Amino acid sequence: MRILIATDAFPPRSGGSGWSAYELAKGLRARGHTIVLVQTYSEGEAVPQGYDEFAIDAFKVFAPKIPFVRNYFRNEYLYPLLGAHLEEVIRREKIDLVHAQHILTGPPSVMAARLAGIRSVVTVRDYWPLDYWGDSLGDPLSGHSTTSSAEMIRSLRARTGAAWPLGLPAVPYMQLNLRNKQASLAAANVVVAVSQYVASVLRARVPELAETRIEAIPNAVDVRGVRAEVEATEPPIAEPYALFVGKLAKNKGADLLGDLLTRARLDIPLVIVGEGPERGTVERAAAAAGQKLRMLGWLDRREVFRWLGHATVLVFPSNWPEPLSRVLIEASALSVPIAAMNTGGTPDIIVDEETGLLSSSVEELASDVARLAADAPLRGRLGEAARRRAESHFDSAVVIDRMEKLYADAMA
Repeated sequence: MRILIATDAFPPRSGGSGWSAYELAKGLRARGHTIVLVQTYSEGEAVPQGYDEFAIDAFKVFAPKIPFVRNYFRNEYLYPLLGAHLEEVIRREKIDLVHAQHILTGPPSVMAARLAGIRSVVTVRDYWPLDYWGDSLGDPLSGHSTTSSAEMIRSLRARTGAAWPLGLPAVPYMQLNLRNKQASLAAANVVVAVSQYVASVLRARVPELAETRIEAIPNAVDVRGVRAEVEATEPPIAEPYALFVGKLAKNKGADLLGDLLTRARLDIPLVIVGEGPERGTVERAAAAAGQKLRMLGWLDRREVFRWLGHATVLVFPSNWPEPLSRVLIEASALSVPIAAMNTGGTPDIIVDEETGLLSSSVEELASDVARLAADAPLRGRLGEAARRRAESHFDSAVVIDRMEKLYADAMA
């Protein structure tokens, strides 16, 4: 097949979602499919370059940095322009199927595919069809209809704090914007949710998707490749250590680390790979708890794998509904014992007491971290089971098999 992958992010500059799009493209190419990539980029960003022999058709997105006006330019203004460009690419490259990966490319990809008379697939990696801001910092399963005035106001308050009344005049636009996104998604031939949780909230809260096929297919990870990155490396430090990888932000549970460290009473250092607004909070809390702390900031992917692969335990306190964490899958591929909060799609990766430990509170998480740090046989058992699950559920070969079957069904 000739497949157009439309994406907002692609390696090497992107985060987890970009690497997931890359693994999809790489896996499909290895099966003999021809892959054409279109990637959006914003004003002020570097023009996307080719990667691993993938050429990129870069499409520039103009959006002034003014609240709500910016969103209009990234959505209503962008969609018909990008849709026309994608339709041109479809006809020029004789594309058989379009697979959109993100919020900016999803609706215009469906539009272009319909105009060209071909099939479209859209992957939903987060909550853009459910939340105006796209991050749904609350529980996506709670509350009102996603487009109700009450939901928009809740969203405003969560995002803007005390300034939320200033945004009230924008509520009708927010409602229309989200309805249009949901209608565009419903017009796709197939929607791919990256976890069972994301699939469930789409079915529960977007009535427009009632007749749309929704499949839960996870992000692909090259398990063998990840392990090869670590196998020949030496541990980065001589002593055992606990590890946190991610943005130091509240939704990632960074604000819980202080309480966790106080309760867990670890006698090994906590190493943090990442940066964010909660860095000072974490440093002060660690000092108050007498916890040895090592802050590394952001590292390149290979160095992250080295720290991850030799960790005694991965601490994952994320307390928002994680769609599907790539860090957890990569840690599982490396047989790293994991203690995580039970949120969102995390149970798709971790089976409690079988491939890791899941908790519902900071008290339970602290107990799980301490338990793993002290129990080598438990770490070995959970880590080995986590590796097997990564190979059977998330390895690129397994995911690409499922995706190829889905494409064939869509074409039929």
